[in-house]
Formats: sequence, C-alpha cells, structure tokens
Amino acid sequence: MVERAGRTQAVKSGVVVAVATGVMNAATYAFTLLCAHVLGPADYGAFAAMLGLVIVVNVLSLGLQATGARRVAETPGDRHLIEDKLMATSVRSGIALAIVCLAVSPVLAAVLQLDSWFLAALLAVPAFCFAIMGGQAGILQGEGRWLPLAVVFSSLGLARLGIGAVFLAFRPDALGAVVGGVAVAAVVPVVVGAAALRRASVQAAAESLPPASGRSHSRMVREALMSSHALLAFFALATIDIVVARTALDAHLAGIYAAGLILVKAVQFLPQFVTVVAFPAMARRGGGRRVRAAGLGLILLIGGTATVIVGIWGDLALPFVGGDAYGEVVPQLWVFATIGTLLASVQLLVYSALARAHHRAVLFIWGAVAAILVSTWWVDSVERLLLVTVSVDLALLLVLLVITRLGSTRPTADDLPARTPAAA
Repeated sequence: MVERAGRTQAVKSGVVVAVATGVMNAATYAFTLLCAHVLGPADYGAFAAMLGLVIVVNVLSLGLQATGARRVAETPGDRHLIEDKLMATSVRSGIALAIVCLAVSPVLAAVLQLDSWFLAALLAVPAFCFAIMGGQAGILQGEGRWLPLAVVFSSLGLARLGIGAVFLAFRPDALGAVVGGVAVAAVVPVVVGAAALRRASVQAAAESLPPASGRSHSRMVREALMSSHALLAFFALATIDIVVARTALDAHLAGIYAAGLILVKAVQFLPQFVTVVAFPAMARRGGGRRVRAAGLGLILLIGGTATVIVGIWGDLALPFVGGDAYGEVVPQLWVFATIGTLLASVQLLVYSALARAHHRAVLFIWGAVAAILVSTWWVDSVERLLLVTVSVDLALLLVLLVITRLGSTRPTADDLPARTPAAA
C-alpha cells in the first residue's frame, strides 16, 4: 500500500514538473520566434549569440542546483544549515560571475559586433540572477517541493516572453530593448524562489524532520564547480555535432543537419522532468539504482515512442524543423529523434553520477566530445555525421551505465560530522 502511494506521488510530481518545464520551454521558444520575426536577420543573429552566452553562464546555476538538491536529499535534517551555506555560496558565485561578464564585455561587444559595451554588459544580470535561482531551486528540488519548483521554472519562461514582448512593443527596432527585457526577466524567478523558500521554511518548521546529521557542509563551491564542469561537458556533447557540421559539410548540408537538431532538442527536453524528479531520490543512499533504472526506462519509452512516430509520419514533423525548404531531412528525422533519446538518457546518468559523487565520469563525457570532434576529417555527409554521433552517444551511455552502477558516494571531508571540542 505504501509502495503504491509512493508511485502515485511520483506520477503526480512528474506531471507537475513536466507541465512546468513544458511551459518554460514553450514560452522560451515563442519568445525566440517573436524576436526572429521582429528584429530581422542581422539583429536576431546577435541576439541568438547573446542567448547562447546566457545558456553558458546558466551552467553554474545548474551546478549549484545539483549541489543543493543532493545535500538536502541526503540529509533533510540539515536543511537550514544547507540553505544558509548554499545561498551564501550562490550570492558569492553570482557576484564573481557577474564581475567576469562585466570585465569581458568589451571583448564580447567586439566579437559579436554589438553597437555598445552596455549590451554585452547586460549579460551580468542573468549571470547573477541565475546563480541565486540555482541555489533556491536546489533546496526545493532536494526537499521534493515540486509545485514551488514548478512555479520557479514556469516563471522563468513566462517572464522572458511577457517582459520581452513588452520591451519589443515599445522599441521593436532595438536589439538593446530585447536584451534588456531578458535581463529584467531574469529577476522574476529569483523573487518567486525567495517567496517559495520562505513558505517552505514555515512548513518545514511544522513538520517532523530527521535530526541534524552534524555534518559541516563545507566545500560547496568545490562541489558546485565540479557539478558545473560535468554539466558543461554534457552541453558541449549536445552541441559539438553542429560545430562539426559547419566545419566538415557545405553550407547547404550543414543547414539540413541544423534543422534536424531542432527535433533532437525537442525529444531531448521532452522527458526532462524525469531527471528533475529522479535526482533527489538518486542522491539518497540505497535508492539510487532502482530510481535510475526506472527513470532510464521511462526516458527510453518516451523517446522510443517519439522516434517511431517520427519514423512513420516524418512529413508531419517537417513544419517544426524549418518547413519545406528542409525536406531533404525527412528520411533521417528518426535518427535525429534517436539522438535526442540518447542525450536525454545520458543526461539522467550524468545526474546519477553527480548524485553519487562519481566525478570521474566527466572524463568520459569530454572523451565523447573529442571523439565527435576528431571525426571531422572523416565526415563528408549528413549520414556519416549521424552515424558518428549515434555511435559515440550510445557508447557513452553504456560506459556511464557501468560507472553509475559501481560503488556509492565516498565520504568527503564535508560529509563527515563536525568535530566538537569533546571529540577532539
């Protein structure tokens, strides 16, 4: 009976997070399309480059989120200590990243051919805000407070679409208005997250939690950086094939491949809620393997279903990957869907490695990136690049599956109980 209730709760949690991530991604996609139509090719190219940099600085946020979620899930009784240290770490990390963004803004302005340094300097705002949001989301995720976490996720996409649209309405011809809208919108999820944490603190005070473990929970910066490093490697893996396409193929074939990558991202993000919900459970001792297996099975089911549908009715997906001009990609769309499924599965195992402190897994991820990059000399067609990408992603999936099955989290200095004068 208890197991059935647990499964029901897991389904409800998955639905809540799935809806939230769907709203966030849909709103972001809608905002991107709006900017493409309003700005025009020249300004949109610069805006797309700025959005790419926002994704890069967001990696630190994801690392902080993973760190907070893992520690809270392992030791819920330490919630208040973890929250204090994690939020302090998030603020310091956000300030440091914002300073870096400000320092390199002249270089970014020159490289991206922006009209002023101020536009590049605006990147510092989301850099700071996302670091704060990462700490907030990590605490909520670790405690399994899915509804507040879902609101934080949704507010990110909806704020970007709403505020960005307002800025565009007043200055439809100004790139700075759109970039400014993105910067202002980054503040919204931080405010929502702060409100959610205050409410969660009141609720936690009324609940019966396990006693504090006595751990010091130090070295959060180190763990956050290691987690960010692993996630950066994963994002590099997910994007390196388009770099190879632009290098090894002619412009037309590279464009055909890029159109297929739209489907890759769609299939990759479709089961993203599985990783979000499963991560805290994978961090708890004794529950990782079963949750990982169930999560991997669900991702393969969702991705496999999408692959079969695309394989049978590929023409129906063509409008979502660029339209008739990209008709050549239809026969390979099922392969692109397969790549999306493999990347979603690899992402789950990357988080499983982070949950169990298998930090050496990042070496294999970078190895996969290098393998695809080295294939540039051999790739001369879309089919060959697809073969390389599928083979490398599948090999990495199998390696990570073995790694995450072996051993468990090894205690580190910050995991041990704090020494007391009496114990010294």
